[in-house]
Amino acid sequence: MSTPDDPRDRLHAWWDRGAAVSDRPLLVIAGPCVLESDEINHRIAESLVHACDAAGAHLVFKASFDKANRSSIHSDRGPGMEAGLRQLAAIRERFEVPVLTDVHEPAQAVPVAEVVDILQVPAFLCRQTDLLAACGATGAAVAVKKGQFLSPAEMRNVFEKLREVGATRTMATERGTFFGYHRLVNDFIGLGDLAEIAAGFRAPTCFDATHSTQLPGGGGTMSGGRPERAPLLARAAIATGVVDAIFLETHPDPAAARSDKATVLPLADIPALLRTLVAVRGAATGD
Repeated sequence: MSTPDDPRDRLHAWWDRGAAVSDRPLLVIAGPCVLESDEINHRIAESLVHACDAAGAHLVFKASFDKANRSSIHSDRGPGMEAGLRQLAAIRERFEVPVLTDVHEPAQAVPVAEVVDILQVPAFLCRQTDLLAACGATGAAVAVKKGQFLSPAEMRNVFEKLREVGATRTMATERGTFFGYHRLVNDFIGLGDLAEIAAGFRAPTCFDATHSTQLPGGGGTMSGGRPERAPLLARAAIATGVVDAIFLETHPDPAAARSDKATVLPLADIPALLRTLVAVRGAATGD
């Protein structure tokens, strides 16, 4: 049974505060790309809790238990669902924060929703009807990353599928609008269009700043990246005044990260970045 201090209740209260961006504090969805050791996971979570509290933002801790879309079959995919859910549950309980993780198959939705607060549908799977329906039917919040092959207008179909199965708390995440010359390109006109469409479903909009710096195919058996540009993209997205949440992957030692080491931000850089983002958001929304 949930309580007034339950992380999911607090998250739902954030979700239900209103349709306008200015109605909600900035939501920060952050953590390592894939679950690391308990020591590293907890170090990241503790630092993020302090950084969000100091900046006046709300935290959702994110980490994947399985990276099913790695470039190489030999890449580290993570601890798997059973072990990963135990790790996420421990983080949720110890730090009293909501948690988010990816789901890749319909059968994962129910057991994952018993532990985490937001089910995330990866960009390459955003049109998979069975997966969307399974996630939406759990009653948990569902965040869908817009595929780089979709126009913002096509996300209406995603929201309609979720609404048809009874999902009431949904989110659209922009993570690079289309593929360019071995890099992702961000279309900020499209970001405005996506936010407008999402608002029609009372859904907040999230901007994924770190994945947007990927260089797909630029690293051989792994994606390359330009993580030094993530703060630039994050500030630009927040300055639009249409973004409710920011998505950041971070690690104490990016070079040692189990996944996305080419794009994750140094953990030590996060507090200053969040203070800046909250200030920019206040200026953009008039708060």
